[in-house]
Amino acid sequence: MAGSIRLRRVNAAGPAALAALIAVVAGPACVMIGADQPKYVEREEKRFAVSGRPDVSVSTFDGSIEVRTSDRPEVAVTIEKRAISKDAAAQIDVHTEQSGNHVVVDVRMPRGGRFLDIGWNNSSAKLIVTLPAASDLEAHSGDGSIDVDRLTGTLNLRSGDGSIHGRDLAGDVKVHTGDGAIKLDQVSGALDVDTGDGTITVAGKLTSVRARSGDGSVTIRAAAGSHTEADWNITTGDGSVVLEVSDDFGGELDAHTGDGRIQIQDVTLSNVTGPVGKSTVRGRLGSGGHAVRVRTGDGSITLRRF
Repeated sequence: MAGSIRLRRVNAAGPAALAALIAVVAGPACVMIGADQPKYVEREEKRFAVSGRPDVSVSTFDGSIEVRTSDRPEVAVTIEKRAISKDAAAQIDVHTEQSGNHVVVDVRMPRGGRFLDIGWNNSSAKLIVTLPAASDLEAHSGDGSIDVDRLTGTLNLRSGDGSIHGRDLAGDVKVHTGDGAIKLDQVSGALDVDTGDGTITVAGKLTSVRARSGDGSVTIRAAAGSHTEADWNITTGDGSVVLEVSDDFGGELDAHTGDGRIQIQDVTLSNVTGPVGKSTVRGRLGSGGHAVRVRTGDGSITLRRF
């Protein structure tokens, strides 16, 4: 017999009902699902003195990351561990290192992985990061949201599963999530964002854009001063696309939808070439420039004035 399921009846009137477990046995593996939710919270803080522009790398195996800025010449990271007990929290490994302005904080899976002697391990570690407003940052969560505010530099934000939000960001901004929405406001510079499943909403003064959603709508609002310093590529496998541009924006538009319509609202398109129909539009925006490629497998495309 490959496996079995055993359910044990407990007295619903007693407190033991809150701790009822279902054990699923399949070969050598055992998964236990029950009321053992994290009840113990422990916080520790790491501080690193820096000068000039720091280069910061923070990561957690499971948990959200919040990034804020200050005027102090230091990087401060608060690690908020959550586990079912003090002993379980102690098994979460916090690795830190500093070499000049390069700072690393890496919070790793508890020893023993996802299954410990005490049962299923659902520990997590949230990171709260404070650093100078001009900093290079790499932030990675295996499973959790990321929120970044008022930062200028080379930014690389990644989550295996979680939404990513940012406000007042400048520089080279790269954002990836395996599953979750991406929302960035008041962005200035080059943008490279993608999500496996979720919406993308971006607004700011942009110089280059790569935005891709495997399944979700994409909205890009290019404020005055945005330009095509490099090619723009905006794609979604399934969802609508909205691109808003100002009067001073220039580029070579190439828009196509597999199943939907393209709408042009209050935007002048000149030098129209090639076949133009309900699902394909090509032409010049403003004085032209690099390519502005827009694609959706299934959904409408709207180009309108910002």
